[in-house]
Amino acid sequence: MFSPCKVHVASETGRLRAVLLRRPGIEVERMTPLNAAQALYGDILDKPTVDHEYGLFSGVLERWTQVYYVIDILETLLHDDGIRQHLVTESLRHDRRTSQQQQVNEGLYEHLMSLPSPELARILIEGYEREQWDGFSDDRYLLKPLYNLMFTRDASSTIYDRVLINSMSFEVRERETLIYEAIFRHFFGVEMLNATSRNPWARTEGGDIHIAAPDLLCIGEGIRTNAKGIDYLAQTFARERDHFNILVQELPTSPESFIHLDMVFTFLSRHQCMAFEPLLRKEGLFADKATTLIRISNGRITYHQVHNLLDGLRQLGWDIEPVICGGCDSWVQLREQWHSGANFFALDDARILGYRRNTATLDALDRAGFSILNAEDIVSGRIDMHQYPRFVAAFPGSELPRAGGGARCMTMPIWRE
Repeated sequence: MFSPCKVHVASETGRLRAVLLRRPGIEVERMTPLNAAQALYGDILDKPTVDHEYGLFSGVLERWTQVYYVIDILETLLHDDGIRQHLVTESLRHDRRTSQQQQVNEGLYEHLMSLPSPELARILIEGYEREQWDGFSDDRYLLKPLYNLMFTRDASSTIYDRVLINSMSFEVRERETLIYEAIFRHFFGVEMLNATSRNPWARTEGGDIHIAAPDLLCIGEGIRTNAKGIDYLAQTFARERDHFNILVQELPTSPESFIHLDMVFTFLSRHQCMAFEPLLRKEGLFADKATTLIRISNGRITYHQVHNLLDGLRQLGWDIEPVICGGCDSWVQLREQWHSGANFFALDDARILGYRRNTATLDALDRAGFSILNAEDIVSGRIDMHQYPRFVAAFPGSELPRAGGGARCMTMPIWRE
């Protein structure tokens, strides 16, 4: 039996003590070319390859820290009749079945409520199929699969000693928040924030929110996180802190590889970051994208334009140097950024996890002093990553990147030192 841990994250690179994951289930097989775009995927995935790649990714994490899996916690919570009733009722309501098919839905509600907790937990994530389907329409499921739940970063974010339940920008991801709210309310017992409590049009997603330091957030503003969501966080900390800072980077609204800040910028250590060079140089799609430093002092909020993220960080006293995603070749930079080449996740200061396919990016990390370790060697025990002061644990990624995210996207830190 597992028990809840402390909930606290005050940096991107403090030693990781606990993380929340969702091992991909059959929901990723419940896509066809007809519904992949609606599910926010660029393509349909090969599940056996996904399982292999994810197994090495999660295997590295299991050798480093305490790993909680969404399905395990959800099964435990569903033994409580009140939680079970709430999740079933709200899941069906969200998928708009109550008013449209009352008779069918009443039967489905009773059926779901009667299921054993492990089966109900699986259905709440993987979806519930109609008994009959015409083979062509996209309405195959009475309860829709949560195709993106493996990206545990996005629907909830640990911010210091609370959890932000994010207000998702696309309907296909909205129901994920029901599960995370139940997990953090009833299992971890932590206070929660939600931007829609102040503005129904506010949007935040975890891929845009970087907990840089106890007094600093770095946030992307784009298609997933909007100005209203950022304003909610600024107002919240203005009420609570004498001094606080938020560094905001505007993002392009297309293509989809720029959906979150962590697709172009991640912290590797206290003094190094991974960055997509056009973001720093303000070239190409980033030529007109603003970088804004929001300063909070004694309840007063002020806004200051800075040249780029590094300039903003340096104005706050950070000595930080970039490692460039894709190396020095602009063509390769574009290719590797597309496959999450900037999306690294820190296990500790200068100990990071990321895709092996982005070879030019790994070469740049090697030149910056990071040892390149193969995930297979770590998981098999042939290499002890704890013996390396600076490393990249590199895991294979042929299918996972095609789902639209990398190591940071697939991890939701719960506790860092």
